[in-house]
Amino acid sequence: MQGKSGFNKYYPPDYDGEKHKSLNAYRGKHALGDRARKLDKGILITRFELPFNIWCGTCNNHIGMGVRYNAEKKKIGAYYSTPIYSFRCKCHLCDGWFEIQTDPKNTRYVVVSGARQKDEEWDPEENGGFAIHDPDANAGPADPLAALEKSTTAQNYVNKVQIPRLESLQEVSERCNSDPYALSSLLRKRFRAEKKIDTAKRAADDQLKGRYGLPETLQLAAEDDEFMSAAREQWERGRREHEAQTSIRKARLQSCAISSTSSSRGRDPLASLKARLLSNTHQSRTLKPPDGLR
Repeated sequence: MQGKSGFNKYYPPDYDGEKHKSLNAYRGKHALGDRARKLDKGILITRFELPFNIWCGTCNNHIGMGVRYNAEKKKIGAYYSTPIYSFRCKCHLCDGWFEIQTDPKNTRYVVVSGARQKDEEWDPEENGGFAIHDPDANAGPADPLAALEKSTTAQNYVNKVQIPRLESLQEVSERCNSDPYALSSLLRKRFRAEKKIDTAKRAADDQLKGRYGLPETLQLAAEDDEFMSAAREQWERGRREHEAQTSIRKARLQSCAISSTSSSRGRDPLASLKARLLSNTHQSRTLKPPDGLR
């Protein structure tokens, strides 16, 4: 109950909801309290923060940006549909008052009376630089013919480029959105066909993996025309390399046979006969089957 006591409201016995509407009306007070003490004059007390540094016009003291005051806010006019507000503040260092207004036209605040704003705008021309805020300040009057030519060029670009592009986009949009049900049916039909193809391919891949004992996480390549042509080229390249190695091996064997024949011709016939008999005996012993296979 103690936690809820702060949210409870006391309604006196003579309170009539249809007559008083609210407790503030019953007590004769405003919902904003003391902030609305000058509301009959169109003034609302609000918290205002200085947007820049100023010097007070009464005591000539510096007041920094960000200092907050209980200002009297009042609407004094409008710039088109944007209201112009005035904030009247009392200096905390003296009894002087100063007033700051909004400037919607230039999107800034302006000191009207009671103080002066500290000028902190940096001019690059005074410091050896170039003007960046208003580079065309010293430019001559604009050429009306050049402006007319520019507007004509822009109009021709709109008529020849932008309008046809917008019309083509509009046609594409109307064609794509003319019959949503038919387009959705066609799209779902295509998705079902693609799903059947993927399911069949997955089943074939699983069968191939099970036949050759491949891991399930192995991703098999798609057998399309590009893949088949690349595999064929790789096979042809391997075949050519194998043939080249075979031809090199045959050439080496022929050269060895020729060299052995030439060397045997220059030897003694008896020694060559002995060597041949020894080699035949060794081959017969090597090719002789074991006892268990006779």
